[in-house]
Amino acid sequence: MSLPQRSPAPALPRQATYGQRPYTRPAVPGAGPMGQRPVGPRPMPAGPVVQRPAPRPAVSFLTVAEVAAIMRVSKMTVYRLVHGGEMAAVRVGRSFRVPETAVREYLADARTDVA
Repeated sequence: MSLPQRSPAPALPRQATYGQRPYTRPAVPGAGPMGQRPVGPRPMPAGPVVQRPAPRPAVSFLTVAEVAAIMRVSKMTVYRLVHGGEMAAVRVGRSFRVPETAVREYLADARTDVA
């Protein structure tokens, strides 16, 4: 006795899960959701053109340990300079960051001429 042959089940579209759009095939082959953009000039905005301010130079910050290594002093000496107001610093969380320009200015002002 042979079993009757069954035809394969038709493929059903997948159900979209929460937060997803259901998948649909593109109508034109090769044109998907990330299809080609139309070629041509982009339209200009109708409102007034706003000028952006000039970009500021990037400020580079150093840690207290890096400043101490540059100046060849201990970290405690750098902390004393910062707390005493002799060297500018920014507090980030529980640590200090010293602008590189502040280190240069402090070293330039600390120079003394020997007679």
